[in-house]
Amino acid sequence: MSKKGLKKHSRTDWRRVNAMKDKDIDYSDAPILGADFFKKAKLRIPEPKQTVTMRLGRDVLAWFRKQGAGYQTRINHLLREYMKVHQRN
Repeated sequence: MSKKGLKKHSRTDWRRVNAMKDKDIDYSDAPILGADFFKKAKLRIPEPKQTVTMRLGRDVLAWFRKQGAGYQTRINHLLREYMKVHQRN
C-alpha cells in the first residue's frame, strides 16, 4: 500500500516490523488451518454498495458521526437488521 493512500499516520514501528525474522513472529493466538479447512472454504466477495442521497435528521446524523469513523457502515448495518426483522413478517 502506498503512503499516499493512508488518511491517518500509522503509529506502527515499521522499521522494527520489517527487521523481524519469521521465527520471531508469535503465532500462538492464530489457529493452524489445515487442508480440511481449505477444502470447505468458500470465496465470498461482497456486493459493492450503491451511493444514495438520503435526508436524515441533524440530531440522528450528529449522533452517528460522534461514534467515529465507520458511521455510514453502522447505519447500513442497522438498516439491514431492520430489513431482516421485517422480511420475516
